[in-house]
Amino acid sequence: MDDDSRTARWERRVGIPLGMASLLYLGSYAVWVLGEGLPEPVHDLCLAVMGGCWASFAVDYVVRWGLSGEGPRFVHRHWLDTVVVLLPLLRPVRVARVYESLQRRRQGEPRMSLQGRVMLYAGLSAVLLGFAAALSVYRFERADPQTTVRTFGDALWWAVSTLSTTGYGDVAPVTLPGRLVAVVLMGCGLALLGAVAGSFSSWLMERFARDGDGGGPPAR
Repeated sequence: MDDDSRTARWERRVGIPLGMASLLYLGSYAVWVLGEGLPEPVHDLCLAVMGGCWASFAVDYVVRWGLSGEGPRFVHRHWLDTVVVLLPLLRPVRVARVYESLQRRRQGEPRMSLQGRVMLYAGLSAVLLGFAAALSVYRFERADPQTTVRTFGDALWWAVSTLSTTGYGDVAPVTLPGRLVAVVLMGCGLALLGAVAGSFSSWLMERFARDGDGGGPPAR
């Protein structure tokens, strides 16, 4: 079989395990950041779990690169996968693809419409991405004397207002790493909101067109 079919088989095989590894990575990172009073061995265990999960992401990237047969072009043609390997905290957003993998295993095709899947993936990705960004900003900001992110609740509030493009400005990162996280979250927030708005508009247009083709209420 060709490289595309081999790549598709590989992605179907590892989709769910890698999705679980993504959640495990995020959970371990959350414990590592928020568990300040926990024993040192627990922190070491979290770091070990995070390292193991990242290794599985890297192996998946290398295998798909080899199966693609694209050579160096794979890096820029699949730039998002490259970024996710370099910034593993973005990996949990791919958990949204687990739903599609489960549906394909059951019936061969997803039961939801394309618009519904886009809105589901975008919503789930926004929740996971916002949580990961809140953890990162809280980690970088909490030790700075000028910070306005004093608690994890402040970080969550900042993530929600940033993702929604509201940006009240009452809580904002002041460190360079925190601001870099903010830039990434702003870009992702715009993309996710655009995907949801576009899919919802498309769904409305389809419904209006379907109602218009119906020719009015049925005759009695």
